[in-house]
Amino acid sequence: MFGRSAIHRAGGFRPENLGQNALNLIGNIGFSLFVVGVLVFTIIAATYEPEDPLFHPSDKITTFLTSTSNATLRSDDSVVKTGEDFMPVNQTAFAAFINITDVESNEENAEGNQLDCDASVPVDCKDSEVFHLMMKATIEKFKDIHFYKFGKPAVGEGANSCDMAWRYRPKDGKTAAFYKDYRRFVVEKSENCTLSLVSIGEYHSGLNARKRKRNQKAGFEKSDGKRDDFSLPVLGEAVNDSLPMVESDKAFKSGKFLVYVGGGDRCKSMNHFLWSFLCALGEAQYLNRTLVMDLTLCLSSVYTSSRQNEEGKDFRFYFDFEHLKEAASVLDEAQFWAEWGKLHNKKNRLGLHLVEDFRVTPMKLADVKDTLIMRKFGSVEPDNYWYRVCEGDAESVVKRPWHLLWKSRRLMEIVSAIASRLNWDYDAAHIERGEKARNTELWPNLDKDTSPSALLSALQDKVEEGRNLYIATNEAELSFFNPLKDRYATHFLDEYKDLWDESSEWYSETTKLNGGNPVEFDGYMRASVDTEVFLRGKKQIETFNDLTNDCKDGVGTCNVAAT
Repeated sequence: MFGRSAIHRAGGFRPENLGQNALNLIGNIGFSLFVVGVLVFTIIAATYEPEDPLFHPSDKITTFLTSTSNATLRSDDSVVKTGEDFMPVNQTAFAAFINITDVESNEENAEGNQLDCDASVPVDCKDSEVFHLMMKATIEKFKDIHFYKFGKPAVGEGANSCDMAWRYRPKDGKTAAFYKDYRRFVVEKSENCTLSLVSIGEYHSGLNARKRKRNQKAGFEKSDGKRDDFSLPVLGEAVNDSLPMVESDKAFKSGKFLVYVGGGDRCKSMNHFLWSFLCALGEAQYLNRTLVMDLTLCLSSVYTSSRQNEEGKDFRFYFDFEHLKEAASVLDEAQFWAEWGKLHNKKNRLGLHLVEDFRVTPMKLADVKDTLIMRKFGSVEPDNYWYRVCEGDAESVVKRPWHLLWKSRRLMEIVSAIASRLNWDYDAAHIERGEKARNTELWPNLDKDTSPSALLSALQDKVEEGRNLYIATNEAELSFFNPLKDRYATHFLDEYKDLWDESSEWYSETTKLNGGNPVEFDGYMRASVDTEVFLRGKKQIETFNDLTNDCKDGVGTCNVAAT
């Protein structure tokens, strides 16, 4: 009764009111659709995460660098690309490598030893005959690499041992970089003083040839004058990533600095960190200022064994700080504030320009004369992300200096050691399983397509039987791949643990860098090394390109990824 009388009093569904009610109903529905539409658009705008440009293939890098996207970077556990990945591999520039005929020709022109034969005299490592013997033996032994420089041999340890270093690249190298190796040679002298080579040591065994004396010329080098070695990474040289020092109080007071403080970037994924850090570095370069940088990092939980964010990591564990400090003007934050505290007082007031709104563009700061520009970021995400500074109008002015940031040479040294143990002659497969293989809704075929029997079938036409096959994988149980051993010589990252265990050079150097505290070879380091070894394989078989038809990011995303 209550409902019926109410309708009656309101006019109800009387014939004379039907038209008006219909119009009201249509209006209400239209307004509701409008409100829903605005709400949906707002949600999409707030949560939109376009494809992460850091992981575009190298042939799309031009498009990436000129992109105008305001991207909130997707959080994932991928290994980021850095400056050396974007360097074009100009094979013409590497054409001047040393052939064995070059050594033989040089040997003929060398001045012979005029002394009488005395077999009792130990082998002289500085003798040109010994040098040429060692070079020829090296070129003959390592047929899958090109040599560019040989250092003069140094006396090894023990009788008749000599150490020699050389600079090289793999013949099929896909990265624009040089490598350095130094090994121990044992040379034998017969009764008539004829020299012969007994053995060549393992990778980096010739420690006495590692350090090149200042201004010392290479023992043998072939160059066409077109290659600039200094613009390329050289893996194998000693790393000097000590902190840059302030020249003097006068230089500090006359300097110009930029610092970013606070924000929501900490403990985010590594690609998020780089996108923000390179924005700050790009702004510093645009303003012609020194970037004051915090060398301590928080490693995101996606890379840690504890699955929790871990503070106290060092920038230098993951990136080449030596190259950065030589190529750009940067200063450690702790050093800066110590110097600032010493010089900023009543007698010497150093100018500070505070900026608390990311929408203040770098262009508006170009005329600031103060010693320090401090950008202070709040607590509300995503407006407190550093990379917001480089969006909008600033994107066409501030360029992220990718060429200044290279991967850690200590990590890349592990990559080189693994590739060298395989004589740079191996094929590689990236086999992704883990959570994706268990999620059959998004990846319905992945588990089946990466089973041992399916892998043997898929690899049969791609990798020759008996080849060294390096498998980069997130599969926890490596015994899963045992059936592949019947056809290939399989290798995995954990096979090379001695390269980062307590007796390794990496462990020793990172412990020293970390104030005497041991450094964990964490998930990001593992993924980085695994990926780089994979990329140096002669053949590279990818999970989502070669082994399964599933889409990398799940059902229905293949076409999206392609665009």
